[in-house]
Amino acid sequence: MRQDHLISAAHLSREDIEAVLDRAAEIDDDTAAFRQRHAGKVLGLCFFEPSTRTRMSFDTAMKRLGGQTVDMGPVESSSVKKGETLADTVRVVEGYADALVLRHPSEGAATMAAEFVDIPLVNAGDGAGQHPSQTLLDLYTIRENAGLDDLTIGIMGDLKYGRTVHSLAGALTNFDVSQHFISPESLRLPRNVRYDLHAAGAQVKEHTQLDDVLPELDVLYVTRIQRERFPDENEYRKVAGQYQIDAETLEAATDDLTVMHPLPRVDEISPDIDDTDHATYFEQAHNGIPVRMALLDILLSQADD
Repeated sequence: MRQDHLISAAHLSREDIEAVLDRAAEIDDDTAAFRQRHAGKVLGLCFFEPSTRTRMSFDTAMKRLGGQTVDMGPVESSSVKKGETLADTVRVVEGYADALVLRHPSEGAATMAAEFVDIPLVNAGDGAGQHPSQTLLDLYTIRENAGLDDLTIGIMGDLKYGRTVHSLAGALTNFDVSQHFISPESLRLPRNVRYDLHAAGAQVKEHTQLDDVLPELDVLYVTRIQRERFPDENEYRKVAGQYQIDAETLEAATDDLTVMHPLPRVDEISPDIDDTDHATYFEQAHNGIPVRMALLDILLSQADD
């Protein structure tokens, strides 16, 4: 993997993806061997939107590599409230850190920010755009449970605003995978995402009902309907709660079905699935540590070359 930044999953080749996943597997097998890998290095965390898993896993990943983190803290207590631009914020943080993780509500923010820094920058989510480090841990989870070729994968929920969906769908075009997208008509994949998938030769089918495809699936990737992305509250209410699964739903699935979710969930996956063999979403969240350790290890090592 030879990249200065990680902005979009679309920039990752199969070779890039496998390099990160293979390194993550090494870390999973022997975390202690990486504990002082980047001692003395500092990772800057700039989150302009709420985060639990992404922020905490990057923080933990850096510390387990022997480094430290410096956190911008809540937007409300930062200089952003005084009118500081994103460009100025990242240029300032660059002076404090060896790499930067950025989450921002505006699509394209990470692309713009990367133009102003010379240290590695990881996009931790830019509005409804991309979330490439989530994609890497999703792929790692899929590989650990089902492999990454000759698969049928269903992606269900908010496909319009779901940045995890956009990133994952694009990255899966590097593998021998059939993709099925299940959503209400109002939340189907954006036109530009569908165009990119078809241009990449992806096998894509769209559905409004999970029942149409559930028995065929090896993996079901569920996402929540993202209330905070809707410009109109009434539009959200029309689709809220429409796409939910429980243990009874999965009676029509294969015994080997892997159920994933980037979390947080609301009501789209019933707790009665949690203790079944299908549930992998907590494992998926935990995989954020070795995968983000691997990503930081590669980016920081390349920056030192």
